[in-house]
Amino acid sequence: MASETTAPPPPASLKRIVAASLIGTTIEWYDFFLYGSAAALVFNKLFFPDSDPLVGTLLSFLTYAVGFAARPIGALVFGHYGDRLGRKKLLVLSLMLMGGATFAIGLLPTHATVGSAAPVLLTVLRLVQGFALGGEWGGAVLLVSEHGDARRRGFWASWPQTGAPAGQLLATGVLSFLTAVLSDAAFGDWGWRIPFLLSGLLVIVGLWIRLSVDESPVFKEALAQAEARKATEAATAEKLPLVAVLRHHWRDVLVAMGARMAENISYYVITAFILVYATTSAGVSRQTALNAVLIASAVHFAVIPAWGALSDRIGRRPVYLLGAVGIGLWMFPFFSLIDTGGFGNLILAVTVGLVLHGAMYAPQAAFFSEMFATRMRYSGASIGAQFASVAAGAPAPLIATALLADYDSSTPIALYVIAASLLTVLAVGLAKETRHRDLADIDNSAPEARDAPAPPADARVP
Repeated sequence: MASETTAPPPPASLKRIVAASLIGTTIEWYDFFLYGSAAALVFNKLFFPDSDPLVGTLLSFLTYAVGFAARPIGALVFGHYGDRLGRKKLLVLSLMLMGGATFAIGLLPTHATVGSAAPVLLTVLRLVQGFALGGEWGGAVLLVSEHGDARRRGFWASWPQTGAPAGQLLATGVLSFLTAVLSDAAFGDWGWRIPFLLSGLLVIVGLWIRLSVDESPVFKEALAQAEARKATEAATAEKLPLVAVLRHHWRDVLVAMGARMAENISYYVITAFILVYATTSAGVSRQTALNAVLIASAVHFAVIPAWGALSDRIGRRPVYLLGAVGIGLWMFPFFSLIDTGGFGNLILAVTVGLVLHGAMYAPQAAFFSEMFATRMRYSGASIGAQFASVAAGAPAPLIATALLADYDSSTPIALYVIAASLLTVLAVGLAKETRHRDLADIDNSAPEARDAPAPPADARVP
């Protein structure tokens, strides 16, 4: 076990850093999930009105998936500069990009006004959202992970992860309120724009908080060491973070990608596709489906820190594996409960699903952070997480909707999630436990420090 050489910051400072990361990620996920909910509820009619309703939903989810395609590009760009310039600067930029794109969606003309240009403009803004989110996640979790210590890293690093359910809660809550107080016609005409325009105000708040925190001390120390090496060994050039990741941490990148499969696919089936399935196959009203996701997201928010704390006690891998196995086993009961059409059963189905998802999502921040060395950590964690999202979260609602259209049954969808769970169990089962690693010691123990900004995987502290 590595000794903790980096002193943790004072509790007040750490809480401020956690708050800054949490608020920023909440806003980013609010913007991202708001699009997903709107894609399931109204975008098919506003931007693809000439299509069959289910085909229109498929096209709407296709623009939703485009955002995922941009996330790896964001991971590469933000990861590179985040490893070179620092986490804080890039987090501010990602928040501005995401908020600006979301606000602009609220101002978009629809197909009735500008014709085919409307879905094109929508797709472009969705690309900007995906690019920003691809850079946001890695920086937010690293800023917290690198300020804390190994003893409670799983707990503290899980708080930025609660930004996902918090953003889902906020987005679903706003939409649920609007659909409750507005008629379907009013919501379709102008009400859907309100939550997108609200993003502008949220971004101002997020920027004010995020600009108040300090850069990661682990990163500043690693940067100083790299500068010292440059001064004394001018002939040795520091490798690009991406090159160093692919050379020294390619196994960890593959593990991270595999670990994301069940987590990512199950989440978007449970929270996005459910709005289609419950309303079209189970005969549940739009308002009832939104309320169920709203309640379940509140529970999801509450359990993530608990799962993170448990990963500090028993390890990242056991908690992650519990979630992966659990979500696979839950899929058939999940759809069976929804098929009853009862509100209580719908809440139970979504809540249990999100609690099991939280067992994967909570330790993920610390787990991925502990895999990579400091000067390639932003790149490594972001690449592993966001490249997986292209194959996992991006097509999940699309695949689920297509399977429903082809088979008119939930069984193929359940098998789809179960297959992803098996892949995640395999990836995490092959990974090494990381909970006792000192993030600074990963760099300091590297015999290859002269060749790259961090050691190869074989030389890291076990």
